[in-house]
Amino acid sequence: MIRILGITAEHEIVDNVPLEDIHSDQYAWCWVDFDQPTKEEAERLSSFFHFHPLAIEDCMHLLQRPKMDYYGDTQFLVLHTVKRDTLNAEEVDLFINERLIVSFHSQQQREVDNAWERVLSYRTTKRPVWMRGPIAVAYLIIDKIVDEYFPCVFDIEDELDTLEKLGPSEAVDELLNQVFALRSRLLKLRRTIIPMRDLMYRVINSQHIQQIDEHHSYFGDIYDHLLKLSDMIESDREMTSDLRDSYISLNSNRMNGIMKTLTVITTVFMPLTLIAGIYGMNFDNMPELHWKYGYFAVLILMVALGAGMMMLFTKRGWFK
Repeated sequence: MIRILGITAEHEIVDNVPLEDIHSDQYAWCWVDFDQPTKEEAERLSSFFHFHPLAIEDCMHLLQRPKMDYYGDTQFLVLHTVKRDTLNAEEVDLFINERLIVSFHSQQQREVDNAWERVLSYRTTKRPVWMRGPIAVAYLIIDKIVDEYFPCVFDIEDELDTLEKLGPSEAVDELLNQVFALRSRLLKLRRTIIPMRDLMYRVINSQHIQQIDEHHSYFGDIYDHLLKLSDMIESDREMTSDLRDSYISLNSNRMNGIMKTLTVITTVFMPLTLIAGIYGMNFDNMPELHWKYGYFAVLILMVALGAGMMMLFTKRGWFK
């Protein structure tokens, strides 16, 4: 589907503009949105708009890294949205020149739809001063995209807070699995947000984009949001590393306690087993076998040995 908005010289917004009329003097500039285009519609990028073949190739071959390229008087931007449930990145491409902005996305993007509805709302409300030219639409789209990053990061931070509150009674293996799953999700976000941050740095320092100076503070605000997101992700990754190390140390301490207990039990029973083994041998010349109190004496000796060893281990602090 191709949908088009036209903005007249009097700043009036016209919906459902025919594609053939976008170059008319009636419109100061237009926004053309390729929303899940068919193959025939996608070919209009070349046959009608005559965009650079390399830019068109980037649109057709997903998933490109967020970037900005210059092709004559047209700036080409590759943006990434993130799905909250899977954290998978999806691509949105923008072509921007003085009188035109073309957005291209092979999947429905809520961020683009929100920006579209916001522009349409200016027909019935006071139009903001900054809403001048295609670069303003680019700002709306990027701003919506970056805003959708925050819930994804907040979800992970909530899970991290829950993990921190879990006590040592929880199964360490399960806790470690959750930590590694969170690290994997953070890595997904990092692969999207860091390149987007670098892209926005290029945008706000670009000398090629039309009217960028008039919108510098707005794009700078987006860049600040991306810096904050980057810091949050790095902080969360450090937290997962600390949790991982803590759980591994906890597991090691548990294993050491188990080994210590088993070692003490084994050590206590070794001399007792020795005594029982001696009197289990089949020799005739064993005087104690015919002693009236031999059995009781051996039991007392075994109890005394066990108690003595336990007292010795306690004195040396082996049970602490």
